[in-house]
Amino acid sequence: MLFSKAEELHIVEAIRVAEEGTSGEIRLFIEDFCLRDHPLERAEEIFQLHGMYHTQGRNAVLIYLAEKSRHFALWGDTGIHERVGFQFWEAEKRLLREHLLRDEAAEGLCQVIRLIGEQLHRNFPFEGTQNENQLPDDIIYG
Repeated sequence: MLFSKAEELHIVEAIRVAEEGTSGEIRLFIEDFCLRDHPLERAEEIFQLHGMYHTQGRNAVLIYLAEKSRHFALWGDTGIHERVGFQFWEAEKRLLREHLLRDEAAEGLCQVIRLIGEQLHRNFPFEGTQNENQLPDDIIYG
């Protein structure tokens, strides 16, 4: 397992906090090996398999990690991608890569989740009386 129980709880809490006040959703998927030539292809596949494109604002984000392959990718649905663009994703990938190289995966993920959450808040503020959690916050292990 990539994370200790305390780190898992910290990551799930970061997702929960990032999703407060926004209709956006964030999921983390972890597996041993990337099953595609490029991790972005695998991230897109997982995004589809888990029905993440069904969010109301098309504003779900998947963080994909293949631990033993040492690959990762970020996949944002059309709603969020149209608002933040490639430069945002590239900056988040650089930040996560730096943390992974220092063996600080949990901290790097929490920082990236926080920054994604800021963009979701800015672009998809929740308006209404009850913010429905459209996707579970737990870590998915493949």
